[in-house]
Amino acid sequence: METVNALGRRKEAVARVYVNEGAGKITINGRDIETYFPSSILRYIVLQPLNKLEAAGKYDIKANLDGGGFKGQAEALRLAIARALVKINPEDKAALKAEGFMTRDAREVERKKPGQPKARKHFQFSKR
Repeated sequence: METVNALGRRKEAVARVYVNEGAGKITINGRDIETYFPSSILRYIVLQPLNKLEAAGKYDIKANLDGGGFKGQAEALRLAIARALVKINPEDKAALKAEGFMTRDAREVERKKPGQPKARKHFQFSKR
């Protein structure tokens, strides 16, 4: 099997993933997944597609993450891994889609408007 690559995005985060057959080693920006995501919750989010397909120890994953925060990067990486797994085996798409791993979460931060403190918040109105 040759290298399969995929792209995942969430908020400002972009994840580029390269998947090979291997022992299940996950490297993110040159660091191990345990050091890059110290939180077990974020590691769980990243590994969800692999756990769903019971493929946790079958593939070596090399990822480049850029932009965003921890949560956005973890969810971008989850989408990228799911897309790569579908490229490897298209029959897995239905199982991953049912769990919601194939859907790009399009929610973005709303811009701040002029004359307001935040995007939706307004300064207190005083009639007199």
